[in-house]
Amino acid sequence: MSWLPIALVAVPLVGAVASAVPAVRDRAVAWGIAVSALVLVLAAALAAVFDHGRPATMQLETDQPWIPGLGLRFHLGVDGVSLPLVVLTALLAFLCFVHLAGHPPAGGRPGALVVTLLVLEVGMIGTFLALDLLLFFVFFEVVLVPMYFVIALWGGAGRRAAAVKFILYTLLGSAVLLIGLLVVRTQAGTLDMVALAGRHGAGITRSAQILAFLAIGLGLAVKTPMWPLHTWLPDAHTEAPTVGSVLLAGVLLKMGSYGYARIAIPVLPEGAAALAPWLGAFAVVGIAYGSLACLAQRDLKRMIAYSSVGHMGFVLLGFASLTPVGLNGALFANVAHGLITGLLFFLAGAVKERYGTTDMVRLGGGMLRRLPYVGSLLTFACVASLGLPGLAGFWGEMLALLGAFRPAAALSRPLFLVFMAVGGLGTVLTAAYFLVMLSRVTHGRAVETIPLGGPLEPPPEPEEPLRPDEPPRPPLATAEGVREVLSEVGEGAEPVEPVATGAAVAALDREDVRQETARAGAAAAGAAGAFGAGAADAAEAGRGRRRFGEVSAYELAAWLPLVALIVLFGLWPKALLAVTTPAVQSLLGSGAPP
Repeated sequence: MSWLPIALVAVPLVGAVASAVPAVRDRAVAWGIAVSALVLVLAAALAAVFDHGRPATMQLETDQPWIPGLGLRFHLGVDGVSLPLVVLTALLAFLCFVHLAGHPPAGGRPGALVVTLLVLEVGMIGTFLALDLLLFFVFFEVVLVPMYFVIALWGGAGRRAAAVKFILYTLLGSAVLLIGLLVVRTQAGTLDMVALAGRHGAGITRSAQILAFLAIGLGLAVKTPMWPLHTWLPDAHTEAPTVGSVLLAGVLLKMGSYGYARIAIPVLPEGAAALAPWLGAFAVVGIAYGSLACLAQRDLKRMIAYSSVGHMGFVLLGFASLTPVGLNGALFANVAHGLITGLLFFLAGAVKERYGTTDMVRLGGGMLRRLPYVGSLLTFACVASLGLPGLAGFWGEMLALLGAFRPAAALSRPLFLVFMAVGGLGTVLTAAYFLVMLSRVTHGRAVETIPLGGPLEPPPEPEEPLRPDEPPRPPLATAEGVREVLSEVGEGAEPVEPVATGAAVAALDREDVRQETARAGAAAAGAAGAFGAGAADAAEAGRGRRRFGEVSAYELAAWLPLVALIVLFGLWPKALLAVTTPAVQSLLGSGAPP
């Protein structure tokens, strides 16, 4: 029995329970960083002791009786398919806690958020380590409740509706998934995923395989998500806090796609062959639909959410090809999407904190001039996501399309050539919507807009001269004056200017910040009489607001590891493909080269 898989699940669980201790609760975020750092160290140790010469073999297994009366076992292990996802999960969870250290949750209660994220980490890592079908399902469900609370308690204005939509969709998908798993158990007589994959469908009739694949595939498609079961995703991403969006895109979506590689395809090969054309068709529709939807978005986070629908469509297309090349592409795209989209949502959160909005029209362009580091990193992440060769986003999509070019012998090649063509069109549309977004946000001249319903024009001068006994009239509210006050305060109804540049804040010590805040509040209060309640509200909102530098140390610590890995896997894809290729060939029962 190996203790590493058990420790990977137990450490965040114990950390969540220990967070209830008052001494720990008072320093919850630091505790979360410590626990998630330990989990990351354990994941790195798992990767270090993993025998990379035998990635197709299940290693570091723990197989103990769980519920003997039902024949259930606590069976954990790792192979070349699950290892990259375990490390990715531990890394993203740690980076989210680092981000929290510099950005306390807007909804307060940091201790509760730390507990929720640690429980979420238990479910995510457990899903990738589980080797019993029912244990997989338990871990698969564990993540739903904490993610619901992350969205509902710490999300945006529409958080409750988005959280309810998320939980309803995913619970419905889970019910269908459970039906499929029970069909497999009834037909095969076991829940052991290693034994089932080794049989390659032996003992399960073709009709039962089709029924089970349909049920399991639908259940996993909700979480992936596959068009048209994706509609919960844009709302959840838009309303979730930054750490919620990062984990939702970076890990939770991968749990659905991982189920295809671990259960649906190797355990039910005849069912997969029968339904693969449908899976491919829905995949390419999702690619085209997600890309076109991105072109119609104004909100930056919502656009990134729809881009995930398109990118996960390439993952599903790779699975639908039923070839080692296609499955390798799907698994590579899984990891690349987690890294790139995690970085995109971190940067979208940074934009929201500085501008007060993610509306691309209101941002007005010119970010590379006003916030050069944030703008440059956003440009890098977008270029990586659109699939530029040399970065991680390229290889997964290219291999998925290559898998569609030469699908498995049981599939119709002309049909999959059509799928490949539509997928190729999707890559063009992906480049289009990211370049349009960059032209709106990072490039061009900054377009000044103000958050009071449009530009204010100065009213006409009073016709009547002042009477001797009349007090002086307040100065007229001009558009330029409103912009100046709102810029100084740092917040209005919908701020569209960054709060401060790094150079300005670096020159201020703590006392200077207090003085600046006081002057901003006074200036806004004095201007309230000039242009009414709107500026008064802005002054009230501006008092006590902490001014941000362009990039903080916590942000750099959360972003730069993702940048480094995106470049590493882009320039050296073999680092990942060498681990996944033998495992994929084993799952397909193929000895053919990839």
